[in-house]
Amino acid sequence: MKIQVIHGPNLNLLGRRETETYGTLTLREIEALLAHLACELGCRVEFFQSNHEGELVDCIHSCQDRVDGILINPAAFTHYSYALRDAITAVDLPVVEVHMSNIYQREAFRHQSVTAPVCCGQVSGFGESSYLLGLRGLVGIIRDGKQQGFECRKGKGSERA
Repeated sequence: MKIQVIHGPNLNLLGRRETETYGTLTLREIEALLAHLACELGCRVEFFQSNHEGELVDCIHSCQDRVDGILINPAAFTHYSYALRDAITAVDLPVVEVHMSNIYQREAFRHQSVTAPVCCGQVSGFGESSYLLGLRGLVGIIRDGKQQGFECRKGKGSERA
């Protein structure tokens, strides 16, 4: 099983940027934690980060027929990127959205996620553990779907294949 992990804008600055909100771990340190957990779960992870919306869309498109699922932190694009939402909908893969901070306890404009409704689930507010919890959840969704004949697709929840 292969999972694509996608990090959105400004996440390359983790460890230096707003440490009171995002903590002191760098993106590479979070990726190392994810790689270790993936090994424990019997899967592989690939990582991609970009500050550019179109590159994130291209990465999502490239996942079709290449990976089993996507773990994504759309960062600020969460709140207004219909292009990312449409890309997630276009690929026939389970997607879990993650956020290090609790977006519902922050500024009002952050309370809306346009991408979450087309994802299987969302984890927020647990710092770097949001990524780890999201990976566990995504792997479970993929395994359960393969065993039970259903999968979470395109934000419609679990449905028969």
